[in-house]
Amino acid sequence: MVATTKPPQPSLSLPWKTRIHISFFSAVTNACSRENGTVNRGLLNLLDFRTPPTSKSVNGVASHDVVVDETRNLWFRVYVPTQHAGEDLPVIVFFHGGGFAFLSPDVVMYDVVCRRFARKVPAIVVSVNYRRTPEHRYPAQHNDCFDVLKFLDDEENKSKSLPENANLLRCFIAGDSAGGNLAHHVAQRACEFNFRRLKVIGVVAIQPFFGGEEQTDSETRLDGTPIVSKNRTDWFWKVFLPEGEGFNRDHPISNVSGPNAVDISKVDFPATMVVVAGFDPLYDWQKRYYKWLKESGKEVYLFEYPNMCHAFYLFPELPESGQLFAQVKDFIDKVSSNVATLLTN
Repeated sequence: MVATTKPPQPSLSLPWKTRIHISFFSAVTNACSRENGTVNRGLLNLLDFRTPPTSKSVNGVASHDVVVDETRNLWFRVYVPTQHAGEDLPVIVFFHGGGFAFLSPDVVMYDVVCRRFARKVPAIVVSVNYRRTPEHRYPAQHNDCFDVLKFLDDEENKSKSLPENANLLRCFIAGDSAGGNLAHHVAQRACEFNFRRLKVIGVVAIQPFFGGEEQTDSETRLDGTPIVSKNRTDWFWKVFLPEGEGFNRDHPISNVSGPNAVDISKVDFPATMVVVAGFDPLYDWQKRYYKWLKESGKEVYLFEYPNMCHAFYLFPELPESGQLFAQVKDFIDKVSSNVATLLTN
């Protein structure tokens, strides 16, 4: 009889520094999320560490803020890699995570993330401050993000907001968690809109926040892993989904590949990279999204991190975080090259 050994199973191994950051974030959001479906913004503002833009280059990146609509607090922060001033650069329009209810572009962790994207790709990064739930339910967030694309498509707005080397014909939409949900739906709307100067050619969906009426295996098996839990996602969907529709999670905005999914088989949907992690309770929904894009005939790439949890890439001390930034760079380079080849043929 030949002895057989089972392959080692993936395990979630995080350094103490990361665990402390995650515990602090979870404690803050739990403390600020009220059972009645409101957020204690006063307490949140005391614990939500913000950072201003830097007009002078810091580690090779300068930044500035641009107001789109003051009445709805719609603005974005632009990140410019100063060492690439003479180069034609793609534009990444980035939507932050936070369950549609928390965080913003000027929160320290997302300021760091966008600086890394700008420096490592390199690219001009536009990080959008959209309205948050529960004060503003769907479709406020998706409308805000799409309106930023329309704002940038205007030549005068573009010239005042972005450097000359920002190439809007090489526009990528990116987002993590709730921002990944936004990235998909905004890209879908962009496919159906006649922009004059802007062309979305790629989507970067990092652990996108999707869900449905079904309780998936990963949601059950991984409940209680860092950041994501059943109680937390229940609360996020409850305060996000439109009132008057029964809070049905099979709404196409949440269950993007479910029974009410929009048929995109005949839509020129851009090339997409989907990032998933083995210890993310949303894993099954994200894998379904990837398979749905593939079955719809779209160009899609899957990047798996078996030993990581939700939002792992926000923590630069993790080697996997650096690996993901390198993969985003490779994806953007590849798609940009493919588009350039098509244009010259």
